[in-house]
Amino acid sequence: MGLVGSALGARLIAAGYPLSGYDPAPDAGLRLAALGGRLLPSEREVGRECRRLVFSLPTSDDVESVIARLELEPGDVIIDTTTGDPDRVECLARSLQKKGVEYLDASLGGSSRQIALGEGIVLCGATDFGFAAAADLLRNFGATVFHTGLPGSGTRMKLVLNLVLGLQRAILAEGLEFARCSGVDPQRALEVLQAGPASAKVMDTKGQKMLTRDFRPEARLAQHWKDVRLMLASAEQNGAHLPFTRVHEELLAAACDRGWGAEDNSAIIKMFAEDQK
Repeated sequence: MGLVGSALGARLIAAGYPLSGYDPAPDAGLRLAALGGRLLPSEREVGRECRRLVFSLPTSDDVESVIARLELEPGDVIIDTTTGDPDRVECLARSLQKKGVEYLDASLGGSSRQIALGEGIVLCGATDFGFAAAADLLRNFGATVFHTGLPGSGTRMKLVLNLVLGLQRAILAEGLEFARCSGVDPQRALEVLQAGPASAKVMDTKGQKMLTRDFRPEARLAQHWKDVRLMLASAEQNGAHLPFTRVHEELLAAACDRGWGAEDNSAIIKMFAEDQK
């Protein structure tokens, strides 16, 4: 019931699905009740009650830990929105399929605010049978649903998406600070960037947050740092050369070291601010 989990919960309840869930956070029950759902005492109880399970967790470690505590049955469907390690996702899917359990890595593109508004996208790795078994739920997760192939392919595509998106945020931050230091009004610079050939959607979603220093989280900076480390690990394994992403990882690591990890990922602009030089 974090940022993304709460957004998904709200959309499912609004669509008429009864929702039961579990989160060990102290205020999770209040958040779930406010949406109209029921908090159960453990993930095991959720697994006993529900045949389709949606995960929204920080890492692959968390996913595997939760699955180990579930009493899964043949025919169960797990829809995992966690951005995890793609190799571990593939291994987990194969293991569960042997037990008759369908596992979908349904990675989401977009911030929690965009997901809550139905403006995100879904990148779903699944068997044809698993995709069909969850298609009605997935349609509520985002405006566009891509069936990217077998389990694991959704996570790999999400890392590609987040690589480009994260670098766009960092470049926007650097550009806005360059404008300010050059004597150009950053607000005017943003307007010009949005109107010209350099325009990107990230300017619409993060530009004003950077200019107003509104770093209330829609997607946390530390979570993107985790994703970037996954990109670099995958690149090393697959022989990809990611020089920009290595620089980006250094920026994110430094930002988290300075205590900004829980802030919105637009807080990357702090790394380019004059008082950080």
